Amino acid sequence: MATPAAAGAPGAPAPVRPRKSVTGTRRTVAALFLLPALVLLGALVVYPIGYSVVRSFYDQSGDGFAGVDNYKALFTDDGIRTALKNNVIWVVFAPTVATALGLIFAVLTERVRWGTAFKLVVFMPMAISMLAAGIIFRLVYDQDPDKGVANAVWVGVHDTFAESSAFPKAHPGRDSPLRAQDGGFVTEAAVHTGTPVALPLVGVAPDRMPGGAAKAVRARPEKDKVTGTAWQDFTRGKGVGTLGAPDPSELGYAGMRIEAVKDGEVVASTKAADDGTFALPAAADGAVLRLPASNFKEPYNGLDWLGPSLVTPAIIGSYIWMWAGFAMVLIAAGLAGIPRELLEAARVDGANEWQVFRRVTVPLLAPVLAVVAVTLMINVLKVFDLVFIIAPGSSQDDANVLALELYRKGFSEDQPGIASAIAVFLLLLVIPVMWFNVRRLRREVRR
Repeated sequence: MATPAAAGAPGAPAPVRPRKSVTGTRRTVAALFLLPALVLLGALVVYPIGYSVVRSFYDQSGDGFAGVDNYKALFTDDGIRTALKNNVIWVVFAPTVATALGLIFAVLTERVRWGTAFKLVVFMPMAISMLAAGIIFRLVYDQDPDKGVANAVWVGVHDTFAESSAFPKAHPGRDSPLRAQDGGFVTEAAVHTGTPVALPLVGVAPDRMPGGAAKAVRARPEKDKVTGTAWQDFTRGKGVGTLGAPDPSELGYAGMRIEAVKDGEVVASTKAADDGTFALPAAADGAVLRLPASNFKEPYNGLDWLGPSLVTPAIIGSYIWMWAGFAMVLIAAGLAGIPRELLEAARVDGANEWQVFRRVTVPLLAPVLAVVAVTLMINVLKVFDLVFIIAPGSSQDDANVLALELYRKGFSEDQPGIASAIAVFLLLLVIPVMWFNVRRLRREVRR
């Protein structure tokens, strides 16, 4: 029988002790603390994934085995193919632009005093939920320039270079000497010098008249000129007014363009004064007067941001507004860790700021840029809220993405099998990107 001394003799096996983790905690105790989290993980992640995989092989009723038919639908259904195409656009452009803007903001804010305040403003949209951001940008992209900020700016820029008409709704009233022609109006009879011409129009609301419009007056006859008046022949309320003649409460069409046309050619032209009066030279004698279509064209109403052709870029713009701040903060943290000696050494060697940025700063930030871009790729693969809220019903099919199509198939169209197949397909798309991100993070930890 071995004695206690013999047990401690050289060559004797060491007594087995309970193994502990690197932090000194027994594994059994650690497992007990992790158990609630593992149960939740299994109930909320593992089980739904497993159930979705199984359900994707069954038909709409859930009783008949459909094989890979649901997966075939991913590449034959028009709605899913559009969603897949849009997801590719999202993955290519949204992370790239957001990361590039984050890099620019991070580098530039290092050189200004108010950089911290700027970072705060750029990062602030991250505090807004996707739902709230969607509602905000639904208003921003409204077609009406009086409501939508995007079109208000766009129309303002457009009207700076191309003046819009002040009389888009103007048209002749009853007993008018004008008739419609090529989008404008012409006089029924030829005009002559010495005989004033009346050009009454209606259809422009008083508050829409040009700001410089004055009370309309009768034009005076001149022997060597064709004179006349173009005015709003309408008296508000039930006041007494004379049709075909300017009344004291009526305004002239300030700036209305009038042309004299003979044999299809314009021989003279002018614009009405603030009181609506105009005068044409003697060359206009015997011509017909024309109010060209340019007087009545509809005002420029901006772009249809939420129309079929622009809805996806518009929604991507709202996503970038939200996530550029996230990219900026992470890149700024990486930028703070770059040794300044390297940047100064490059400048001493004669490199300009662009060369320092391109050949020193960006290569040193490459790991951070990769992490940011990959994180955003994972995020955009499952984008749903912005598309669902911003895209109107008329163009939602054109803005469709896989997450939205999953929702529509599962709830609106009652096709849970195809919805499950889309969910599994999304998971398969995300896994390689997640694996790449985790692998890179582990590599950074080893360094």
